[in-house]
Amino acid sequence: MTAMFSKVMLGTVQFGMKYGVANTSGKPSYEAVRGILKEAFDNGITALDTAPEYGDSEDVIGRALAELGLAGRFRIVTKIPMLPQEGDQESFIRESLQSSMKRLGVEVIDGALFHKESDGVRLDLLKKMKDEGLIRCAGVSLNTLACRDGGQDADCLQVPCNMLDHRFDHCFGKAGRHCFVRGAYLQGMLLMPEEKIFIPEIREKRRRLEALGMPMAELSLRYLFAKPGENSILTGVENLDQLRENIRIARMAPLSQSEIAEVEKIVLPPLDEMLVSPWMWKKYRELHHIV
Repeated sequence: MTAMFSKVMLGTVQFGMKYGVANTSGKPSYEAVRGILKEAFDNGITALDTAPEYGDSEDVIGRALAELGLAGRFRIVTKIPMLPQEGDQESFIRESLQSSMKRLGVEVIDGALFHKESDGVRLDLLKKMKDEGLIRCAGVSLNTLACRDGGQDADCLQVPCNMLDHRFDHCFGKAGRHCFVRGAYLQGMLLMPEEKIFIPEIREKRRRLEALGMPMAELSLRYLFAKPGENSILTGVENLDQLRENIRIARMAPLSQSEIAEVEKIVLPPLDEMLVSPWMWKKYRELHHIV
């Protein structure tokens, strides 16, 4: 599995819908997506993350890769929507995978994750799909501390992690498991103009991190590159300039141990989950009367 996924993974939710608090340009055009995929492939980024629930992302990817002559050249991870509480869950999973394969134009899914973390209790069913040859690795996308120990037997996990979010640090470094790391920039919060950061604790820590003197995008990615184990860092982009900046940083070395220590003097102890989990920001806004 190690050689299957590139160090940088292209997140594609933006290909199917407007996404992220820092997104100012909306969903990129189809031609822009084609250009992004071609540039990514030409620079060694050959792993994609998508899901049926990301608008028409899978359709866009399948069409673009076919037109570019790159079908089968990327390693694609997709997800299983929330399992039904009643009925045949195995058939639901199989049909979801077959539908994704049709949209993506592939004969096998490289990685399949349960999109709802509590569905990880049925990892046995997803591993059955692996035995049948429909997928190459089976796992779970984790979101909250409520499922901190989920996916213990997973081949792969998707976890949120960045300089401010340390909830799933324990997932890294397990032999035979690949981690897909999302939220490198805390859904853009680490990169957006300071006045737009609506959480004071994040604004203060970001200010202190900037004082280290390294561009924030570079600091964020190089910090994650230093995580132990076999990992791919998801970077969602809306245009070629953003992609090229990520490619430039990906060619750099991870942070040194002394640099990591300087970062962690600032970011530890970790912030409360509500502050670092985008899933909880709506509740945070309501509690603090933020429009």
